[in-house]
Amino acid sequence: DLESHLQRCQQLSVTVLTDHQDLNNTELKTILNSTAPQQYRIRAKLRTYKPQKLYQSVKLHCSKCNSLREVPDGDDFDFILQGSAITAPNPELHNTSWYDSVMWTTQDQKQRKIAIHFVKHDEMLQQPEDTLLMIEGGTLKEVCKLTKRFKCVIPVRSTEDDLELLDLSAPFLLQGNIKYYGCKQCSTPKPIKSLSSIAAEQRPSWEPAEIAQVLGIEPLQYIFIMKFTLVDGTGALNAYLFDY
Repeated sequence: DLESHLQRCQQLSVTVLTDHQDLNNTELKTILNSTAPQQYRIRAKLRTYKPQKLYQSVKLHCSKCNSLREVPDGDDFDFILQGSAITAPNPELHNTSWYDSVMWTTQDQKQRKIAIHFVKHDEMLQQPEDTLLMIEGGTLKEVCKLTKRFKCVIPVRSTEDDLELLDLSAPFLLQGNIKYYGCKQCSTPKPIKSLSSIAAEQRPSWEPAEIAQVLGIEPLQYIFIMKFTLVDGTGALNAYLFDY
């Protein structure tokens, strides 16, 4: 894997970057005193790389405002879910023209109220593998169970008038093992009933990009970013790897 490969590179006395074989080697000092963009071939040693742990290289990037954000962990998401569960589901928002609702109370001490809203198409429920559902009051464990069976899961909470998305620190959509996040700065979340326009399509595919658009979300993209410091005795150059 990349991490062990980088460690091996650090142990070698010299690391050779093999691109641009037609070019002569250029000292880092010369490159640092040149104006970009240029193409060079260097012979250098890898002094350091960051981050040290490979999983820390994955970030969330907004292509609109160019901001970078750490990928939240499961504990962050669970904390937001627990906070939203304090507000009980509003029964007046159940069983509309475009979704069917089921509500129950958990058997534990907290006796949480959970509501699941199954989005319909042509007044019919789709097959689980094609279904989008919304959940109120669920834990991370319960949400993850649903993502294994249904195509899309959106965590929501009740207001007086409509269902709404949770804080954008939480994913606005879960699909299988993938969590989709929105940019807090560039998003203007719309009411959940905006989704009814997709449900009315001839064949709703529930694509994340389309869901984000109708909900007023500017989606964040997962990117891989690393920083390498290269040295050759004449200077030190920082090189960045940045890719989707």
